[in-house]
Amino acid sequence: MTTTERRPATAHRTERTTCCVVGGGPAGMVLALLLARCGVEVTVLEKHGDFLRDFRGDTVHPSTLALLDELGLGERFARLPQRQVRTVSMPVGEGGSMVTVADLAVLPAPYDHVAMVPQWDLLDLLADAARTEPSFDLRMNTEATSYLVESGRVTGVRYRTSDGREGTLRATLTVACDGRGSLARFLPELRPHAFACPMDTWWFRLPRHDGDPHGLVGGTGHRFFTALIDRGDYWQCAGLVPKGTDRQRRAAGLDRFRADFVGAVPWMADRVDELRSWDEVKLLDVRLDRLRRWHRPGLLCIGDAAHAMSPVFGIGINLAVQDAVAAARLLAGPLRRGTVGLADVRAVQRRREPVTVATQTLQRAAHARVIAPVLGGRLPFGGAVRGARLISGFPLLRRLPAYFFGYGALRERPPGEAVRVD
Repeated sequence: MTTTERRPATAHRTERTTCCVVGGGPAGMVLALLLARCGVEVTVLEKHGDFLRDFRGDTVHPSTLALLDELGLGERFARLPQRQVRTVSMPVGEGGSMVTVADLAVLPAPYDHVAMVPQWDLLDLLADAARTEPSFDLRMNTEATSYLVESGRVTGVRYRTSDGREGTLRATLTVACDGRGSLARFLPELRPHAFACPMDTWWFRLPRHDGDPHGLVGGTGHRFFTALIDRGDYWQCAGLVPKGTDRQRRAAGLDRFRADFVGAVPWMADRVDELRSWDEVKLLDVRLDRLRRWHRPGLLCIGDAAHAMSPVFGIGINLAVQDAVAAARLLAGPLRRGTVGLADVRAVQRRREPVTVATQTLQRAAHARVIAPVLGGRLPFGGAVRGARLISGFPLLRRLPAYFFGYGALRERPPGEAVRVD
């Protein structure tokens, strides 16, 4: 466990660990669990008191389902309340007819679906598993406030707890897993390269009725695009609106929003009045960027801290978890030996950056060829429509988007020491 220097109780505390993980999201918790199982002393700092946040990414993809099985957590995960999504359907053409552009049922069982599970349940599962490891320490209500930098090297963090106590945690390696608002993004040498996004996203919920479609369903209307995620008794809804128009659209009134939504998915007209207040509609400022460098001596960034993803394809969490798996495999040995250096953290970026670039290139293409035309008042005719119909008409072609949606561009394997049997 993390050791504490003997000092008066009222003094600023100085502590030491081998790996400090900043942020207890999916990337941070997966990395911490894997490193702890490899015998690495690891401390996670999570600024919140629990994992309960609404409208976070709740998708657990086949690659993560397979990972949970490899870690001996598959049976426990299967007992969590969840909804299985196997198809992705989109409206195509002037009539808006629905076509299936990805069918995960073509993937090998049992990883032939996306499990929709509240993210807090997944994080609690990972935290409970990690707590059984003697080298793991999770600090809730503890926010990293700045980095310690000595002779050009990050040597840990300063932190503050929710009750106002402050301290210093020295670490051989600090890993930023604190999302797109990461402390690391304020370091000038790690500044992100940003790409234009045509939209922001409104998140809200509406009831799901018997007879509704299944899976992940899209809809288009006049300057409006929506994606509906089947959560069993309700739909988790994402409404895509032109970038920067949140304030003026809210000013136009809730009735106007309901009408725009029904224009995109007319079969939801019988329940749209369930949306009674703008307080039920949460804004996500969509960003698409990646750091030019994911590292400096003593520091590594992974997940959203390294690359903010668009919600298109819903694969941001999948990418972050795979970052964590790769980082654990590449860094566990050097961390145990006390030899981790700049070459080791560079290796993580070299491994994962091409996957990030490929994924963001596809997202940018979707922005340009599908989302921007819809939000600009035009239907995405041409190549996008022909491509969607071609994929829908040939089952073999549906394997490609299904595999990409389920596993990403590159599947990572955990370090052997972390593998367990249920």
